[in-house]
Amino acid sequence: MGSATSELPTHRTPLNDAAETGLKIVVVGGFGVGKTTLVRSVSEIRPLNTEEVMTQAGVGVDETGAVTSKTTTTVAFDFGRISLNDRMVLYLFGAPGQERFWFLWDRLFSGTLGAVVLVDTRRMDDSWYAIDRLEHHRTPFVVAVNRFDDDTDRYSLDEIRQALALPAHVPMVDCDARVRHSGKDVLITLVNHLHAMAIAEEATL
Repeated sequence: MGSATSELPTHRTPLNDAAETGLKIVVVGGFGVGKTTLVRSVSEIRPLNTEEVMTQAGVGVDETGAVTSKTTTTVAFDFGRISLNDRMVLYLFGAPGQERFWFLWDRLFSGTLGAVVLVDTRRMDDSWYAIDRLEHHRTPFVVAVNRFDDDTDRYSLDEIRQALALPAHVPMVDCDARVRHSGKDVLITLVNHLHAMAIAEEATL
């Protein structure tokens, strides 16, 4: 991506003593799509991450063709936190993107309220597994298109929806994972989607 930088928190915000409800959201997507960056940019604390420097051992295992500038990789998960109010806290988990770590995903999905599928339009095929697993677990999700500066095709959201065969009820948004307000807009879109689903379910009871 370009020269924009993530707006990292400069200090650790203590968890409010009144906090009693924790909500879990998972960020998934292909290798190098920006999951760690998104968690880092929106977290109110300096996030826990398990990034390691990529070595020659990963050559031929991790596909880096479209992300040649990437020098580190997540080997377990990223973790961040956002306090929604005095009582409710949102916990963010970023899943590793490489196929060799996919076995961790099902465990990360346990107890998840919803998910964000982060998409890089230069490598849309990398999004299929994330969408398939979320649909398998019946986990509500939104799709956020992380617009990279060197993406020359600039596909529209409608074109991306068609390419991913996404049903009309799945929300899609553009984002820049490096920018805090953009990442927060993605999370707001997911929360609004979950709220709308809950209201629709109540109407059928």
